[in-house]
Amino acid sequence: DTAALEKAFYAQSRKLHPDRFASRPLAEQEAALAASSQLNDAYRTLRDPVARTEYLLALEGIQLEEQSRAATDAARASGTEKKQVAPPDLLEEAFELNMQLEEMRMAKQMGDDDPQTRADLEAARTKFTAMLNDAQQQLEALWSKWDAAEDTNDPAARDSAKQSMVALLNRRSYIRNLVRDVNAALE
Repeated sequence: DTAALEKAFYAQSRKLHPDRFASRPLAEQEAALAASSQLNDAYRTLRDPVARTEYLLALEGIQLEEQSRAATDAARASGTEKKQVAPPDLLEEAFELNMQLEEMRMAKQMGDDDPQTRADLEAARTKFTAMLNDAQQQLEALWSKWDAAEDTNDPAARDSAKQSMVALLNRRSYIRNLVRDVNAALE
């Protein structure tokens, strides 16, 4: 409930604001500043739908592949780029997109700007951006499933929602990277 979250945040923020502790001893001022900072970080996390979901999953002991320290460390140690698993239904589109991105890079190196490739990439950006928006709506539906499972104390439904969240966030991350690559090529 974002309205309740905001109301609680402002109430706590008024209590913890460092200005209220300006005439107090230094230790109390520092404690108030630290508490206020922690409150602000928590509010930002809970207000952002994706960050909130990632935090919820982290509480459950789940680390998304994109965030996996082990995967990052292994990629760094080997001098390679961290690999991200492509969602199976996007493999063909990602392959086609990568070919178009390479065509655009080659054209730029030669000082050209291929209007058809640019138009194809802009269409791809529009399509993948719509996919990101769709993922957001799906994520919101999964929160409802999670909450219902919590309310009814249904571990199977909760686990199902949790696994769906993980798959959706990994898919979203992959799509977000495709959009980033397209944006970079179109600059």
